Amino acid sequence: MRWDNLTVDADSEARLPGYRDPAAIRTFDAPEALDTRFYEVRAKSALNRVPEKSRMPFRWTINPYRGCTHACSYCLLGETPVLTADGRHRPIADLDVGDAIYGTVREGKYRKYATTTVLAKWMSVKPAYRVTLEDGTELVASGDHRFLSDRGWKHVTGTEQGPDCRPHLTTNNSLVGTGSFADQPATTTDYRRGYLCGMIRGDGCISSRRHRRANGTFGESRGFRLALVDLEALRRAREILVEDRVETRQRVFQRAAGDHREVVAIGGGRAPSIERIHEVSAWPEFPNLDWCRGFLAGIFDAEGSRSDFALRIANTDGEIINTVAVCLKRLGFRIAYDLTKNPNGLMYVRIVGGLAEHLRFFHVTDPAITRKRSIEGQMVKTFANLRVAAIEPLGQTLPLYDITTGTGDFVANGVVSHNCFARPTHTYLDFDAGRDFEREIVVKVNVPEVLRTELARPSWKREHVAIGTNTDPYQWVEGRYQLMPEIWAALRDACNPCSILTKSPLLLRDLPLFKELVARTDFTAALSVPTLEEKAWRASEPRTPHPRARLEAVAELNRNGIPTGILVAPLMPGINDDPAQVEKILELAAEAGAVSVGGIALHLRGEVRAIFFEWLRSYRPDLVPRYEALYRRGAYAPEGERRRLSSMVRDRDGPSRWRTAEGPEPNETQTGSMPARERRQATLF
Repeated sequence: MRWDNLTVDADSEARLPGYRDPAAIRTFDAPEALDTRFYEVRAKSALNRVPEKSRMPFRWTINPYRGCTHACSYCLLGETPVLTADGRHRPIADLDVGDAIYGTVREGKYRKYATTTVLAKWMSVKPAYRVTLEDGTELVASGDHRFLSDRGWKHVTGTEQGPDCRPHLTTNNSLVGTGSFADQPATTTDYRRGYLCGMIRGDGCISSRRHRRANGTFGESRGFRLALVDLEALRRAREILVEDRVETRQRVFQRAAGDHREVVAIGGGRAPSIERIHEVSAWPEFPNLDWCRGFLAGIFDAEGSRSDFALRIANTDGEIINTVAVCLKRLGFRIAYDLTKNPNGLMYVRIVGGLAEHLRFFHVTDPAITRKRSIEGQMVKTFANLRVAAIEPLGQTLPLYDITTGTGDFVANGVVSHNCFARPTHTYLDFDAGRDFEREIVVKVNVPEVLRTELARPSWKREHVAIGTNTDPYQWVEGRYQLMPEIWAALRDACNPCSILTKSPLLLRDLPLFKELVARTDFTAALSVPTLEEKAWRASEPRTPHPRARLEAVAELNRNGIPTGILVAPLMPGINDDPAQVEKILELAAEAGAVSVGGIALHLRGEVRAIFFEWLRSYRPDLVPRYEALYRRGAYAPEGERRRLSSMVRDRDGPSRWRTAEGPEPNETQTGSMPARERRQATLF
């Protein structure tokens, strides 16, 4: 054990989502650690890949500690249906880590549906609220939960003033999505018979051929064949036939060639089987709704298609077209007919109503072929009347579930639901936004050993690894756990390029290792110095080392040949943007020999916005109207304000490379000796 004066409660353990073994909870008897708990866990991996959609100029990072991040407490009732990647839906309580579902991604000005993965899932008990939309959609969630509205992300509840002031839903808002999901069909006998009827009449072949026997008499040969590229539909049809006592054989009907996929067929030729197939796929005299659902699923698998704008079922048989139309109308769909000039009489039945009706068709009928149900890349639009009709407290606490996904959101009962992708390292642990931000620290005690194993893999390409991109690895607890020296030693031995961003002079402890890294590979360091003004520092960074101590660390590193720069971030109007203050930082940066100085205007993305405004109301309430005006349109300050801030950090006598204080623009990258770790501003200060 590396700790002295450590207090350990042998019975203190906690199971954290995403970790197989329980975490040991430890406390430390020191003034800076009062009321702080440390969760020791064993990580499965050390190298964390940065999402491809990120603007970061590096792809890999290491986070030995999880703390200093905002944790979501957003939760939904367990029965809330979530749209899965196969086009179906499943209650959130039934989802598991690793499941593929739909979220959304921003591409330019548009938001599109994209498949993503459940990274974590947990349950908590919270006061519940019912959100009712004008189309009848109902959502039961905690007051902290956020949905995407026509005016951005909104919490279920909030106030206009006071500690609970935050963007929240009102009856003036409309949610974004398709509206409530329809119930999925039960696989009754009638549904299965309907599916076979649609599939066999759409894509099957039952033949009868008269032939002469060797003795001169005549006989009849009968056969059945169903040949498909998509094995999901073929498998379902075969399973239904087995349940109806029809045995079939499977074979390759046509091998793959060029752009053509392999076709597999099931079939049989025994007279009793053929008779039974005729029987189970016959037109019923009075089809019920279950049969209609099954028939539409089968005929869609056989003859249906879907694009972003049209879901259609094709056939040349008038009886089949008529049955499709009747079944769709009985299930409440509006349809149109698309005629063709094809001499065989080909006709399409098209469902009217866009994605909302397409999803309803998939959920009501449940076709087997997943690829035909895909909505990947389709723009997120609102088709139904999703205006908020009521927000009601249920007057009781309920078990509520939340998940973390790769896109940071998911589709819950037809509306886009938030789960805070910007801070997934703490979010899925279900820690709260205030106290836990600083007092619930996860320590990955085995990171150095795991890192050595990963760096030694033949598949590892020695890509740049940026440390300090999420949480500060040199927060004070590093002085006790001492994970970083072993991490640097592993990177040194692998000759792997790397960099560090921190607020702490504690990194000077590892100066000998930095010298060895510089001698063997590319290595740079940077320290964040947002202000020198004592009051602003104590208000905004109360538990961090003094800014002047950071500047002294920059000088010491550069004197020892370690290329080290300074990041003036964030630059906050009215708080640390006094030209005289910034000029002083630049002068001291020059004296410290900083190889680069970067400056970034304050970004208020996602949960950062609510946290920052809460802080602002406590310390500088006079600036609240100014910030509300500056950031009323989104996460970034207006272009004119960014230009004003950028003029403070510019080329001058001193360090050789300077960066602007502009916020990131599309396709914009930074240059300089250290990666632009703060472009997304993972933390406030």
